[in-house]
Amino acid sequence: MEIKTICVVGAGLMGNQIALQAAISGFEVSCTDTSVEALKKAQDFALDWLGNRLEKGKISAGEVDDIKRRLNFIADLESAAKKADLVIEAVVEILSVKRDLFSRLDKICPPHTILATNSSYIVSSKIADATSRPDKVLNMHFFNPALVMKLVEVVQGPHVSDETVETVLAVSRALGKVPTRVNKEIYGFVCNRVFSAITKEACYMLDQGVASIEDIDNAVKNGLGHPMGPLALLDLTGIDLEYSVLMERFRETGELSDKPSPAIVERYSAGNYGRKSGKGFYDYKSK
Repeated sequence: MEIKTICVVGAGLMGNQIALQAAISGFEVSCTDTSVEALKKAQDFALDWLGNRLEKGKISAGEVDDIKRRLNFIADLESAAKKADLVIEAVVEILSVKRDLFSRLDKICPPHTILATNSSYIVSSKIADATSRPDKVLNMHFFNPALVMKLVEVVQGPHVSDETVETVLAVSRALGKVPTRVNKEIYGFVCNRVFSAITKEACYMLDQGVASIEDIDNAVKNGLGHPMGPLALLDLTGIDLEYSVLMERFRETGELSDKPSPAIVERYSAGNYGRKSGKGFYDYKSK
């Protein structure tokens, strides 16, 4: 199946960059959100990013005009999705919200449309039965920042057809990404299972007073060769996202070990979500 038109639902940190990357890669793109303010921020981000690239000579004026023509910000979900070949959902990590959205998309989109979730933890088998096309519902997980990070995890649940997977792998490559095919659904997929183990231990050591924020991050960077420490990386990806993911997991399992650590809860409760809010484990307001 050939994908020409992509709809991105959610104009936040991930959605706006996925939409821009798709437009840069030659796809016709509509980006939609229930928040008019979020849509305006996403559009401003795209214009600023393209203007910066043009100023640096990394893109031509003609290319900028073509990308702007392909990238549309639309408030109405039906108008944005009704002609899409592929929908990529990038909304809040709450299962009930995603199921409701996919049910609506199933009624709006043509029968051939693939419905992908960018969820980093919620597997598509928990969403697929909200639609009449479970074979076309899967995880297409980008990494933050989506304009820079190459990896896309394409996850084949037991309900997903080989054709759907192959199509999304091809789209990922067309977006300039390096896709990893995940053959079985597993919580956290490949990358985040490793990342979660590291961040859980980092937060545990911080809560126990074993080492400071800076020393934990420095140990991981200089001892394990990571380009960024786990706590700084949580600031980048969003402490609010981490909190939502862990609470969703706790609601599912009931295991106390799955609850967010005090280090996460304290910052989430204070509205200190990381870089996006100006403060998280580190203070960015003065930078």
